[in-house]
Amino acid sequence: MPRYGMVVDVDRCTGCRACMEACKVENNTPEGVFWMYVFRFEEGEYPNTKISFLPRPCQHCDNAPCVKVCPTGARYKRADGLVATDVDTCIGCRYCAAACPYGVNFFNWKPGKTSQYLNWGDKDLIQITKGDSPPYKNPDLDRPYGREKRRIAGAGHPQGVMGKCTFCVQRVVGKGLKTACVNICPVFALEFGDLDDPNSAVSKRLAGKRSFRLREDFGTQPRVHYIGKARPGTGARQIEQPGRESA
Repeated sequence: MPRYGMVVDVDRCTGCRACMEACKVENNTPEGVFWMYVFRFEEGEYPNTKISFLPRPCQHCDNAPCVKVCPTGARYKRADGLVATDVDTCIGCRYCAAACPYGVNFFNWKPGKTSQYLNWGDKDLIQITKGDSPPYKNPDLDRPYGREKRRIAGAGHPQGVMGKCTFCVQRVVGKGLKTACVNICPVFALEFGDLDDPNSAVSKRLAGKRSFRLREDFGTQPRVHYIGKARPGTGARQIEQPGRESA
């Protein structure tokens, strides 16, 4: 069984936010909702300032507070490490949003189809598009995943349920691909894979590097590791990763 995780190289990230766009396209998230978010930091005083960026997906914590507070078991930790939400069991109580220290949870206030950026059926828009529009429904997002056969992929689900980054379960588990954000990053700041496999790309990126995780003082044990300089205010504690031999 893999132990999925992500490595983010904050020294490589240029803040292009392509990962944010790729996440929205892949997961059909509602207007104004970003499961992947890139924070911008400015350090120093003018004219001696430095701009840096920090991508923040769901941390898929091993000791996830959101799982502990869910009253229906809709939020749960899979054996491969993904923290998932069963949209058919979620009652929208939003306890998970209150418990999460990372702010990664979003509530579906509207029905999925009405919370998109454009009304493709608008008569004025049809004059421009000639009736063509991007597909609203992605069948991969409605399929059940895992031995438990639960619907946990993507957004655009019924009104009144919670959503968050799933590590693109429909790509990773369904098709053996990497997450959309990792796939699109033009500077290779992101990597994803099996943390228990020393020959995986994600393990090689982490080996021998100084790394940190967000808000480690909360004891959440995140699966997202950051390499590079720790940013102020992240509650990070840099540690030295043991070196591994490359294949």
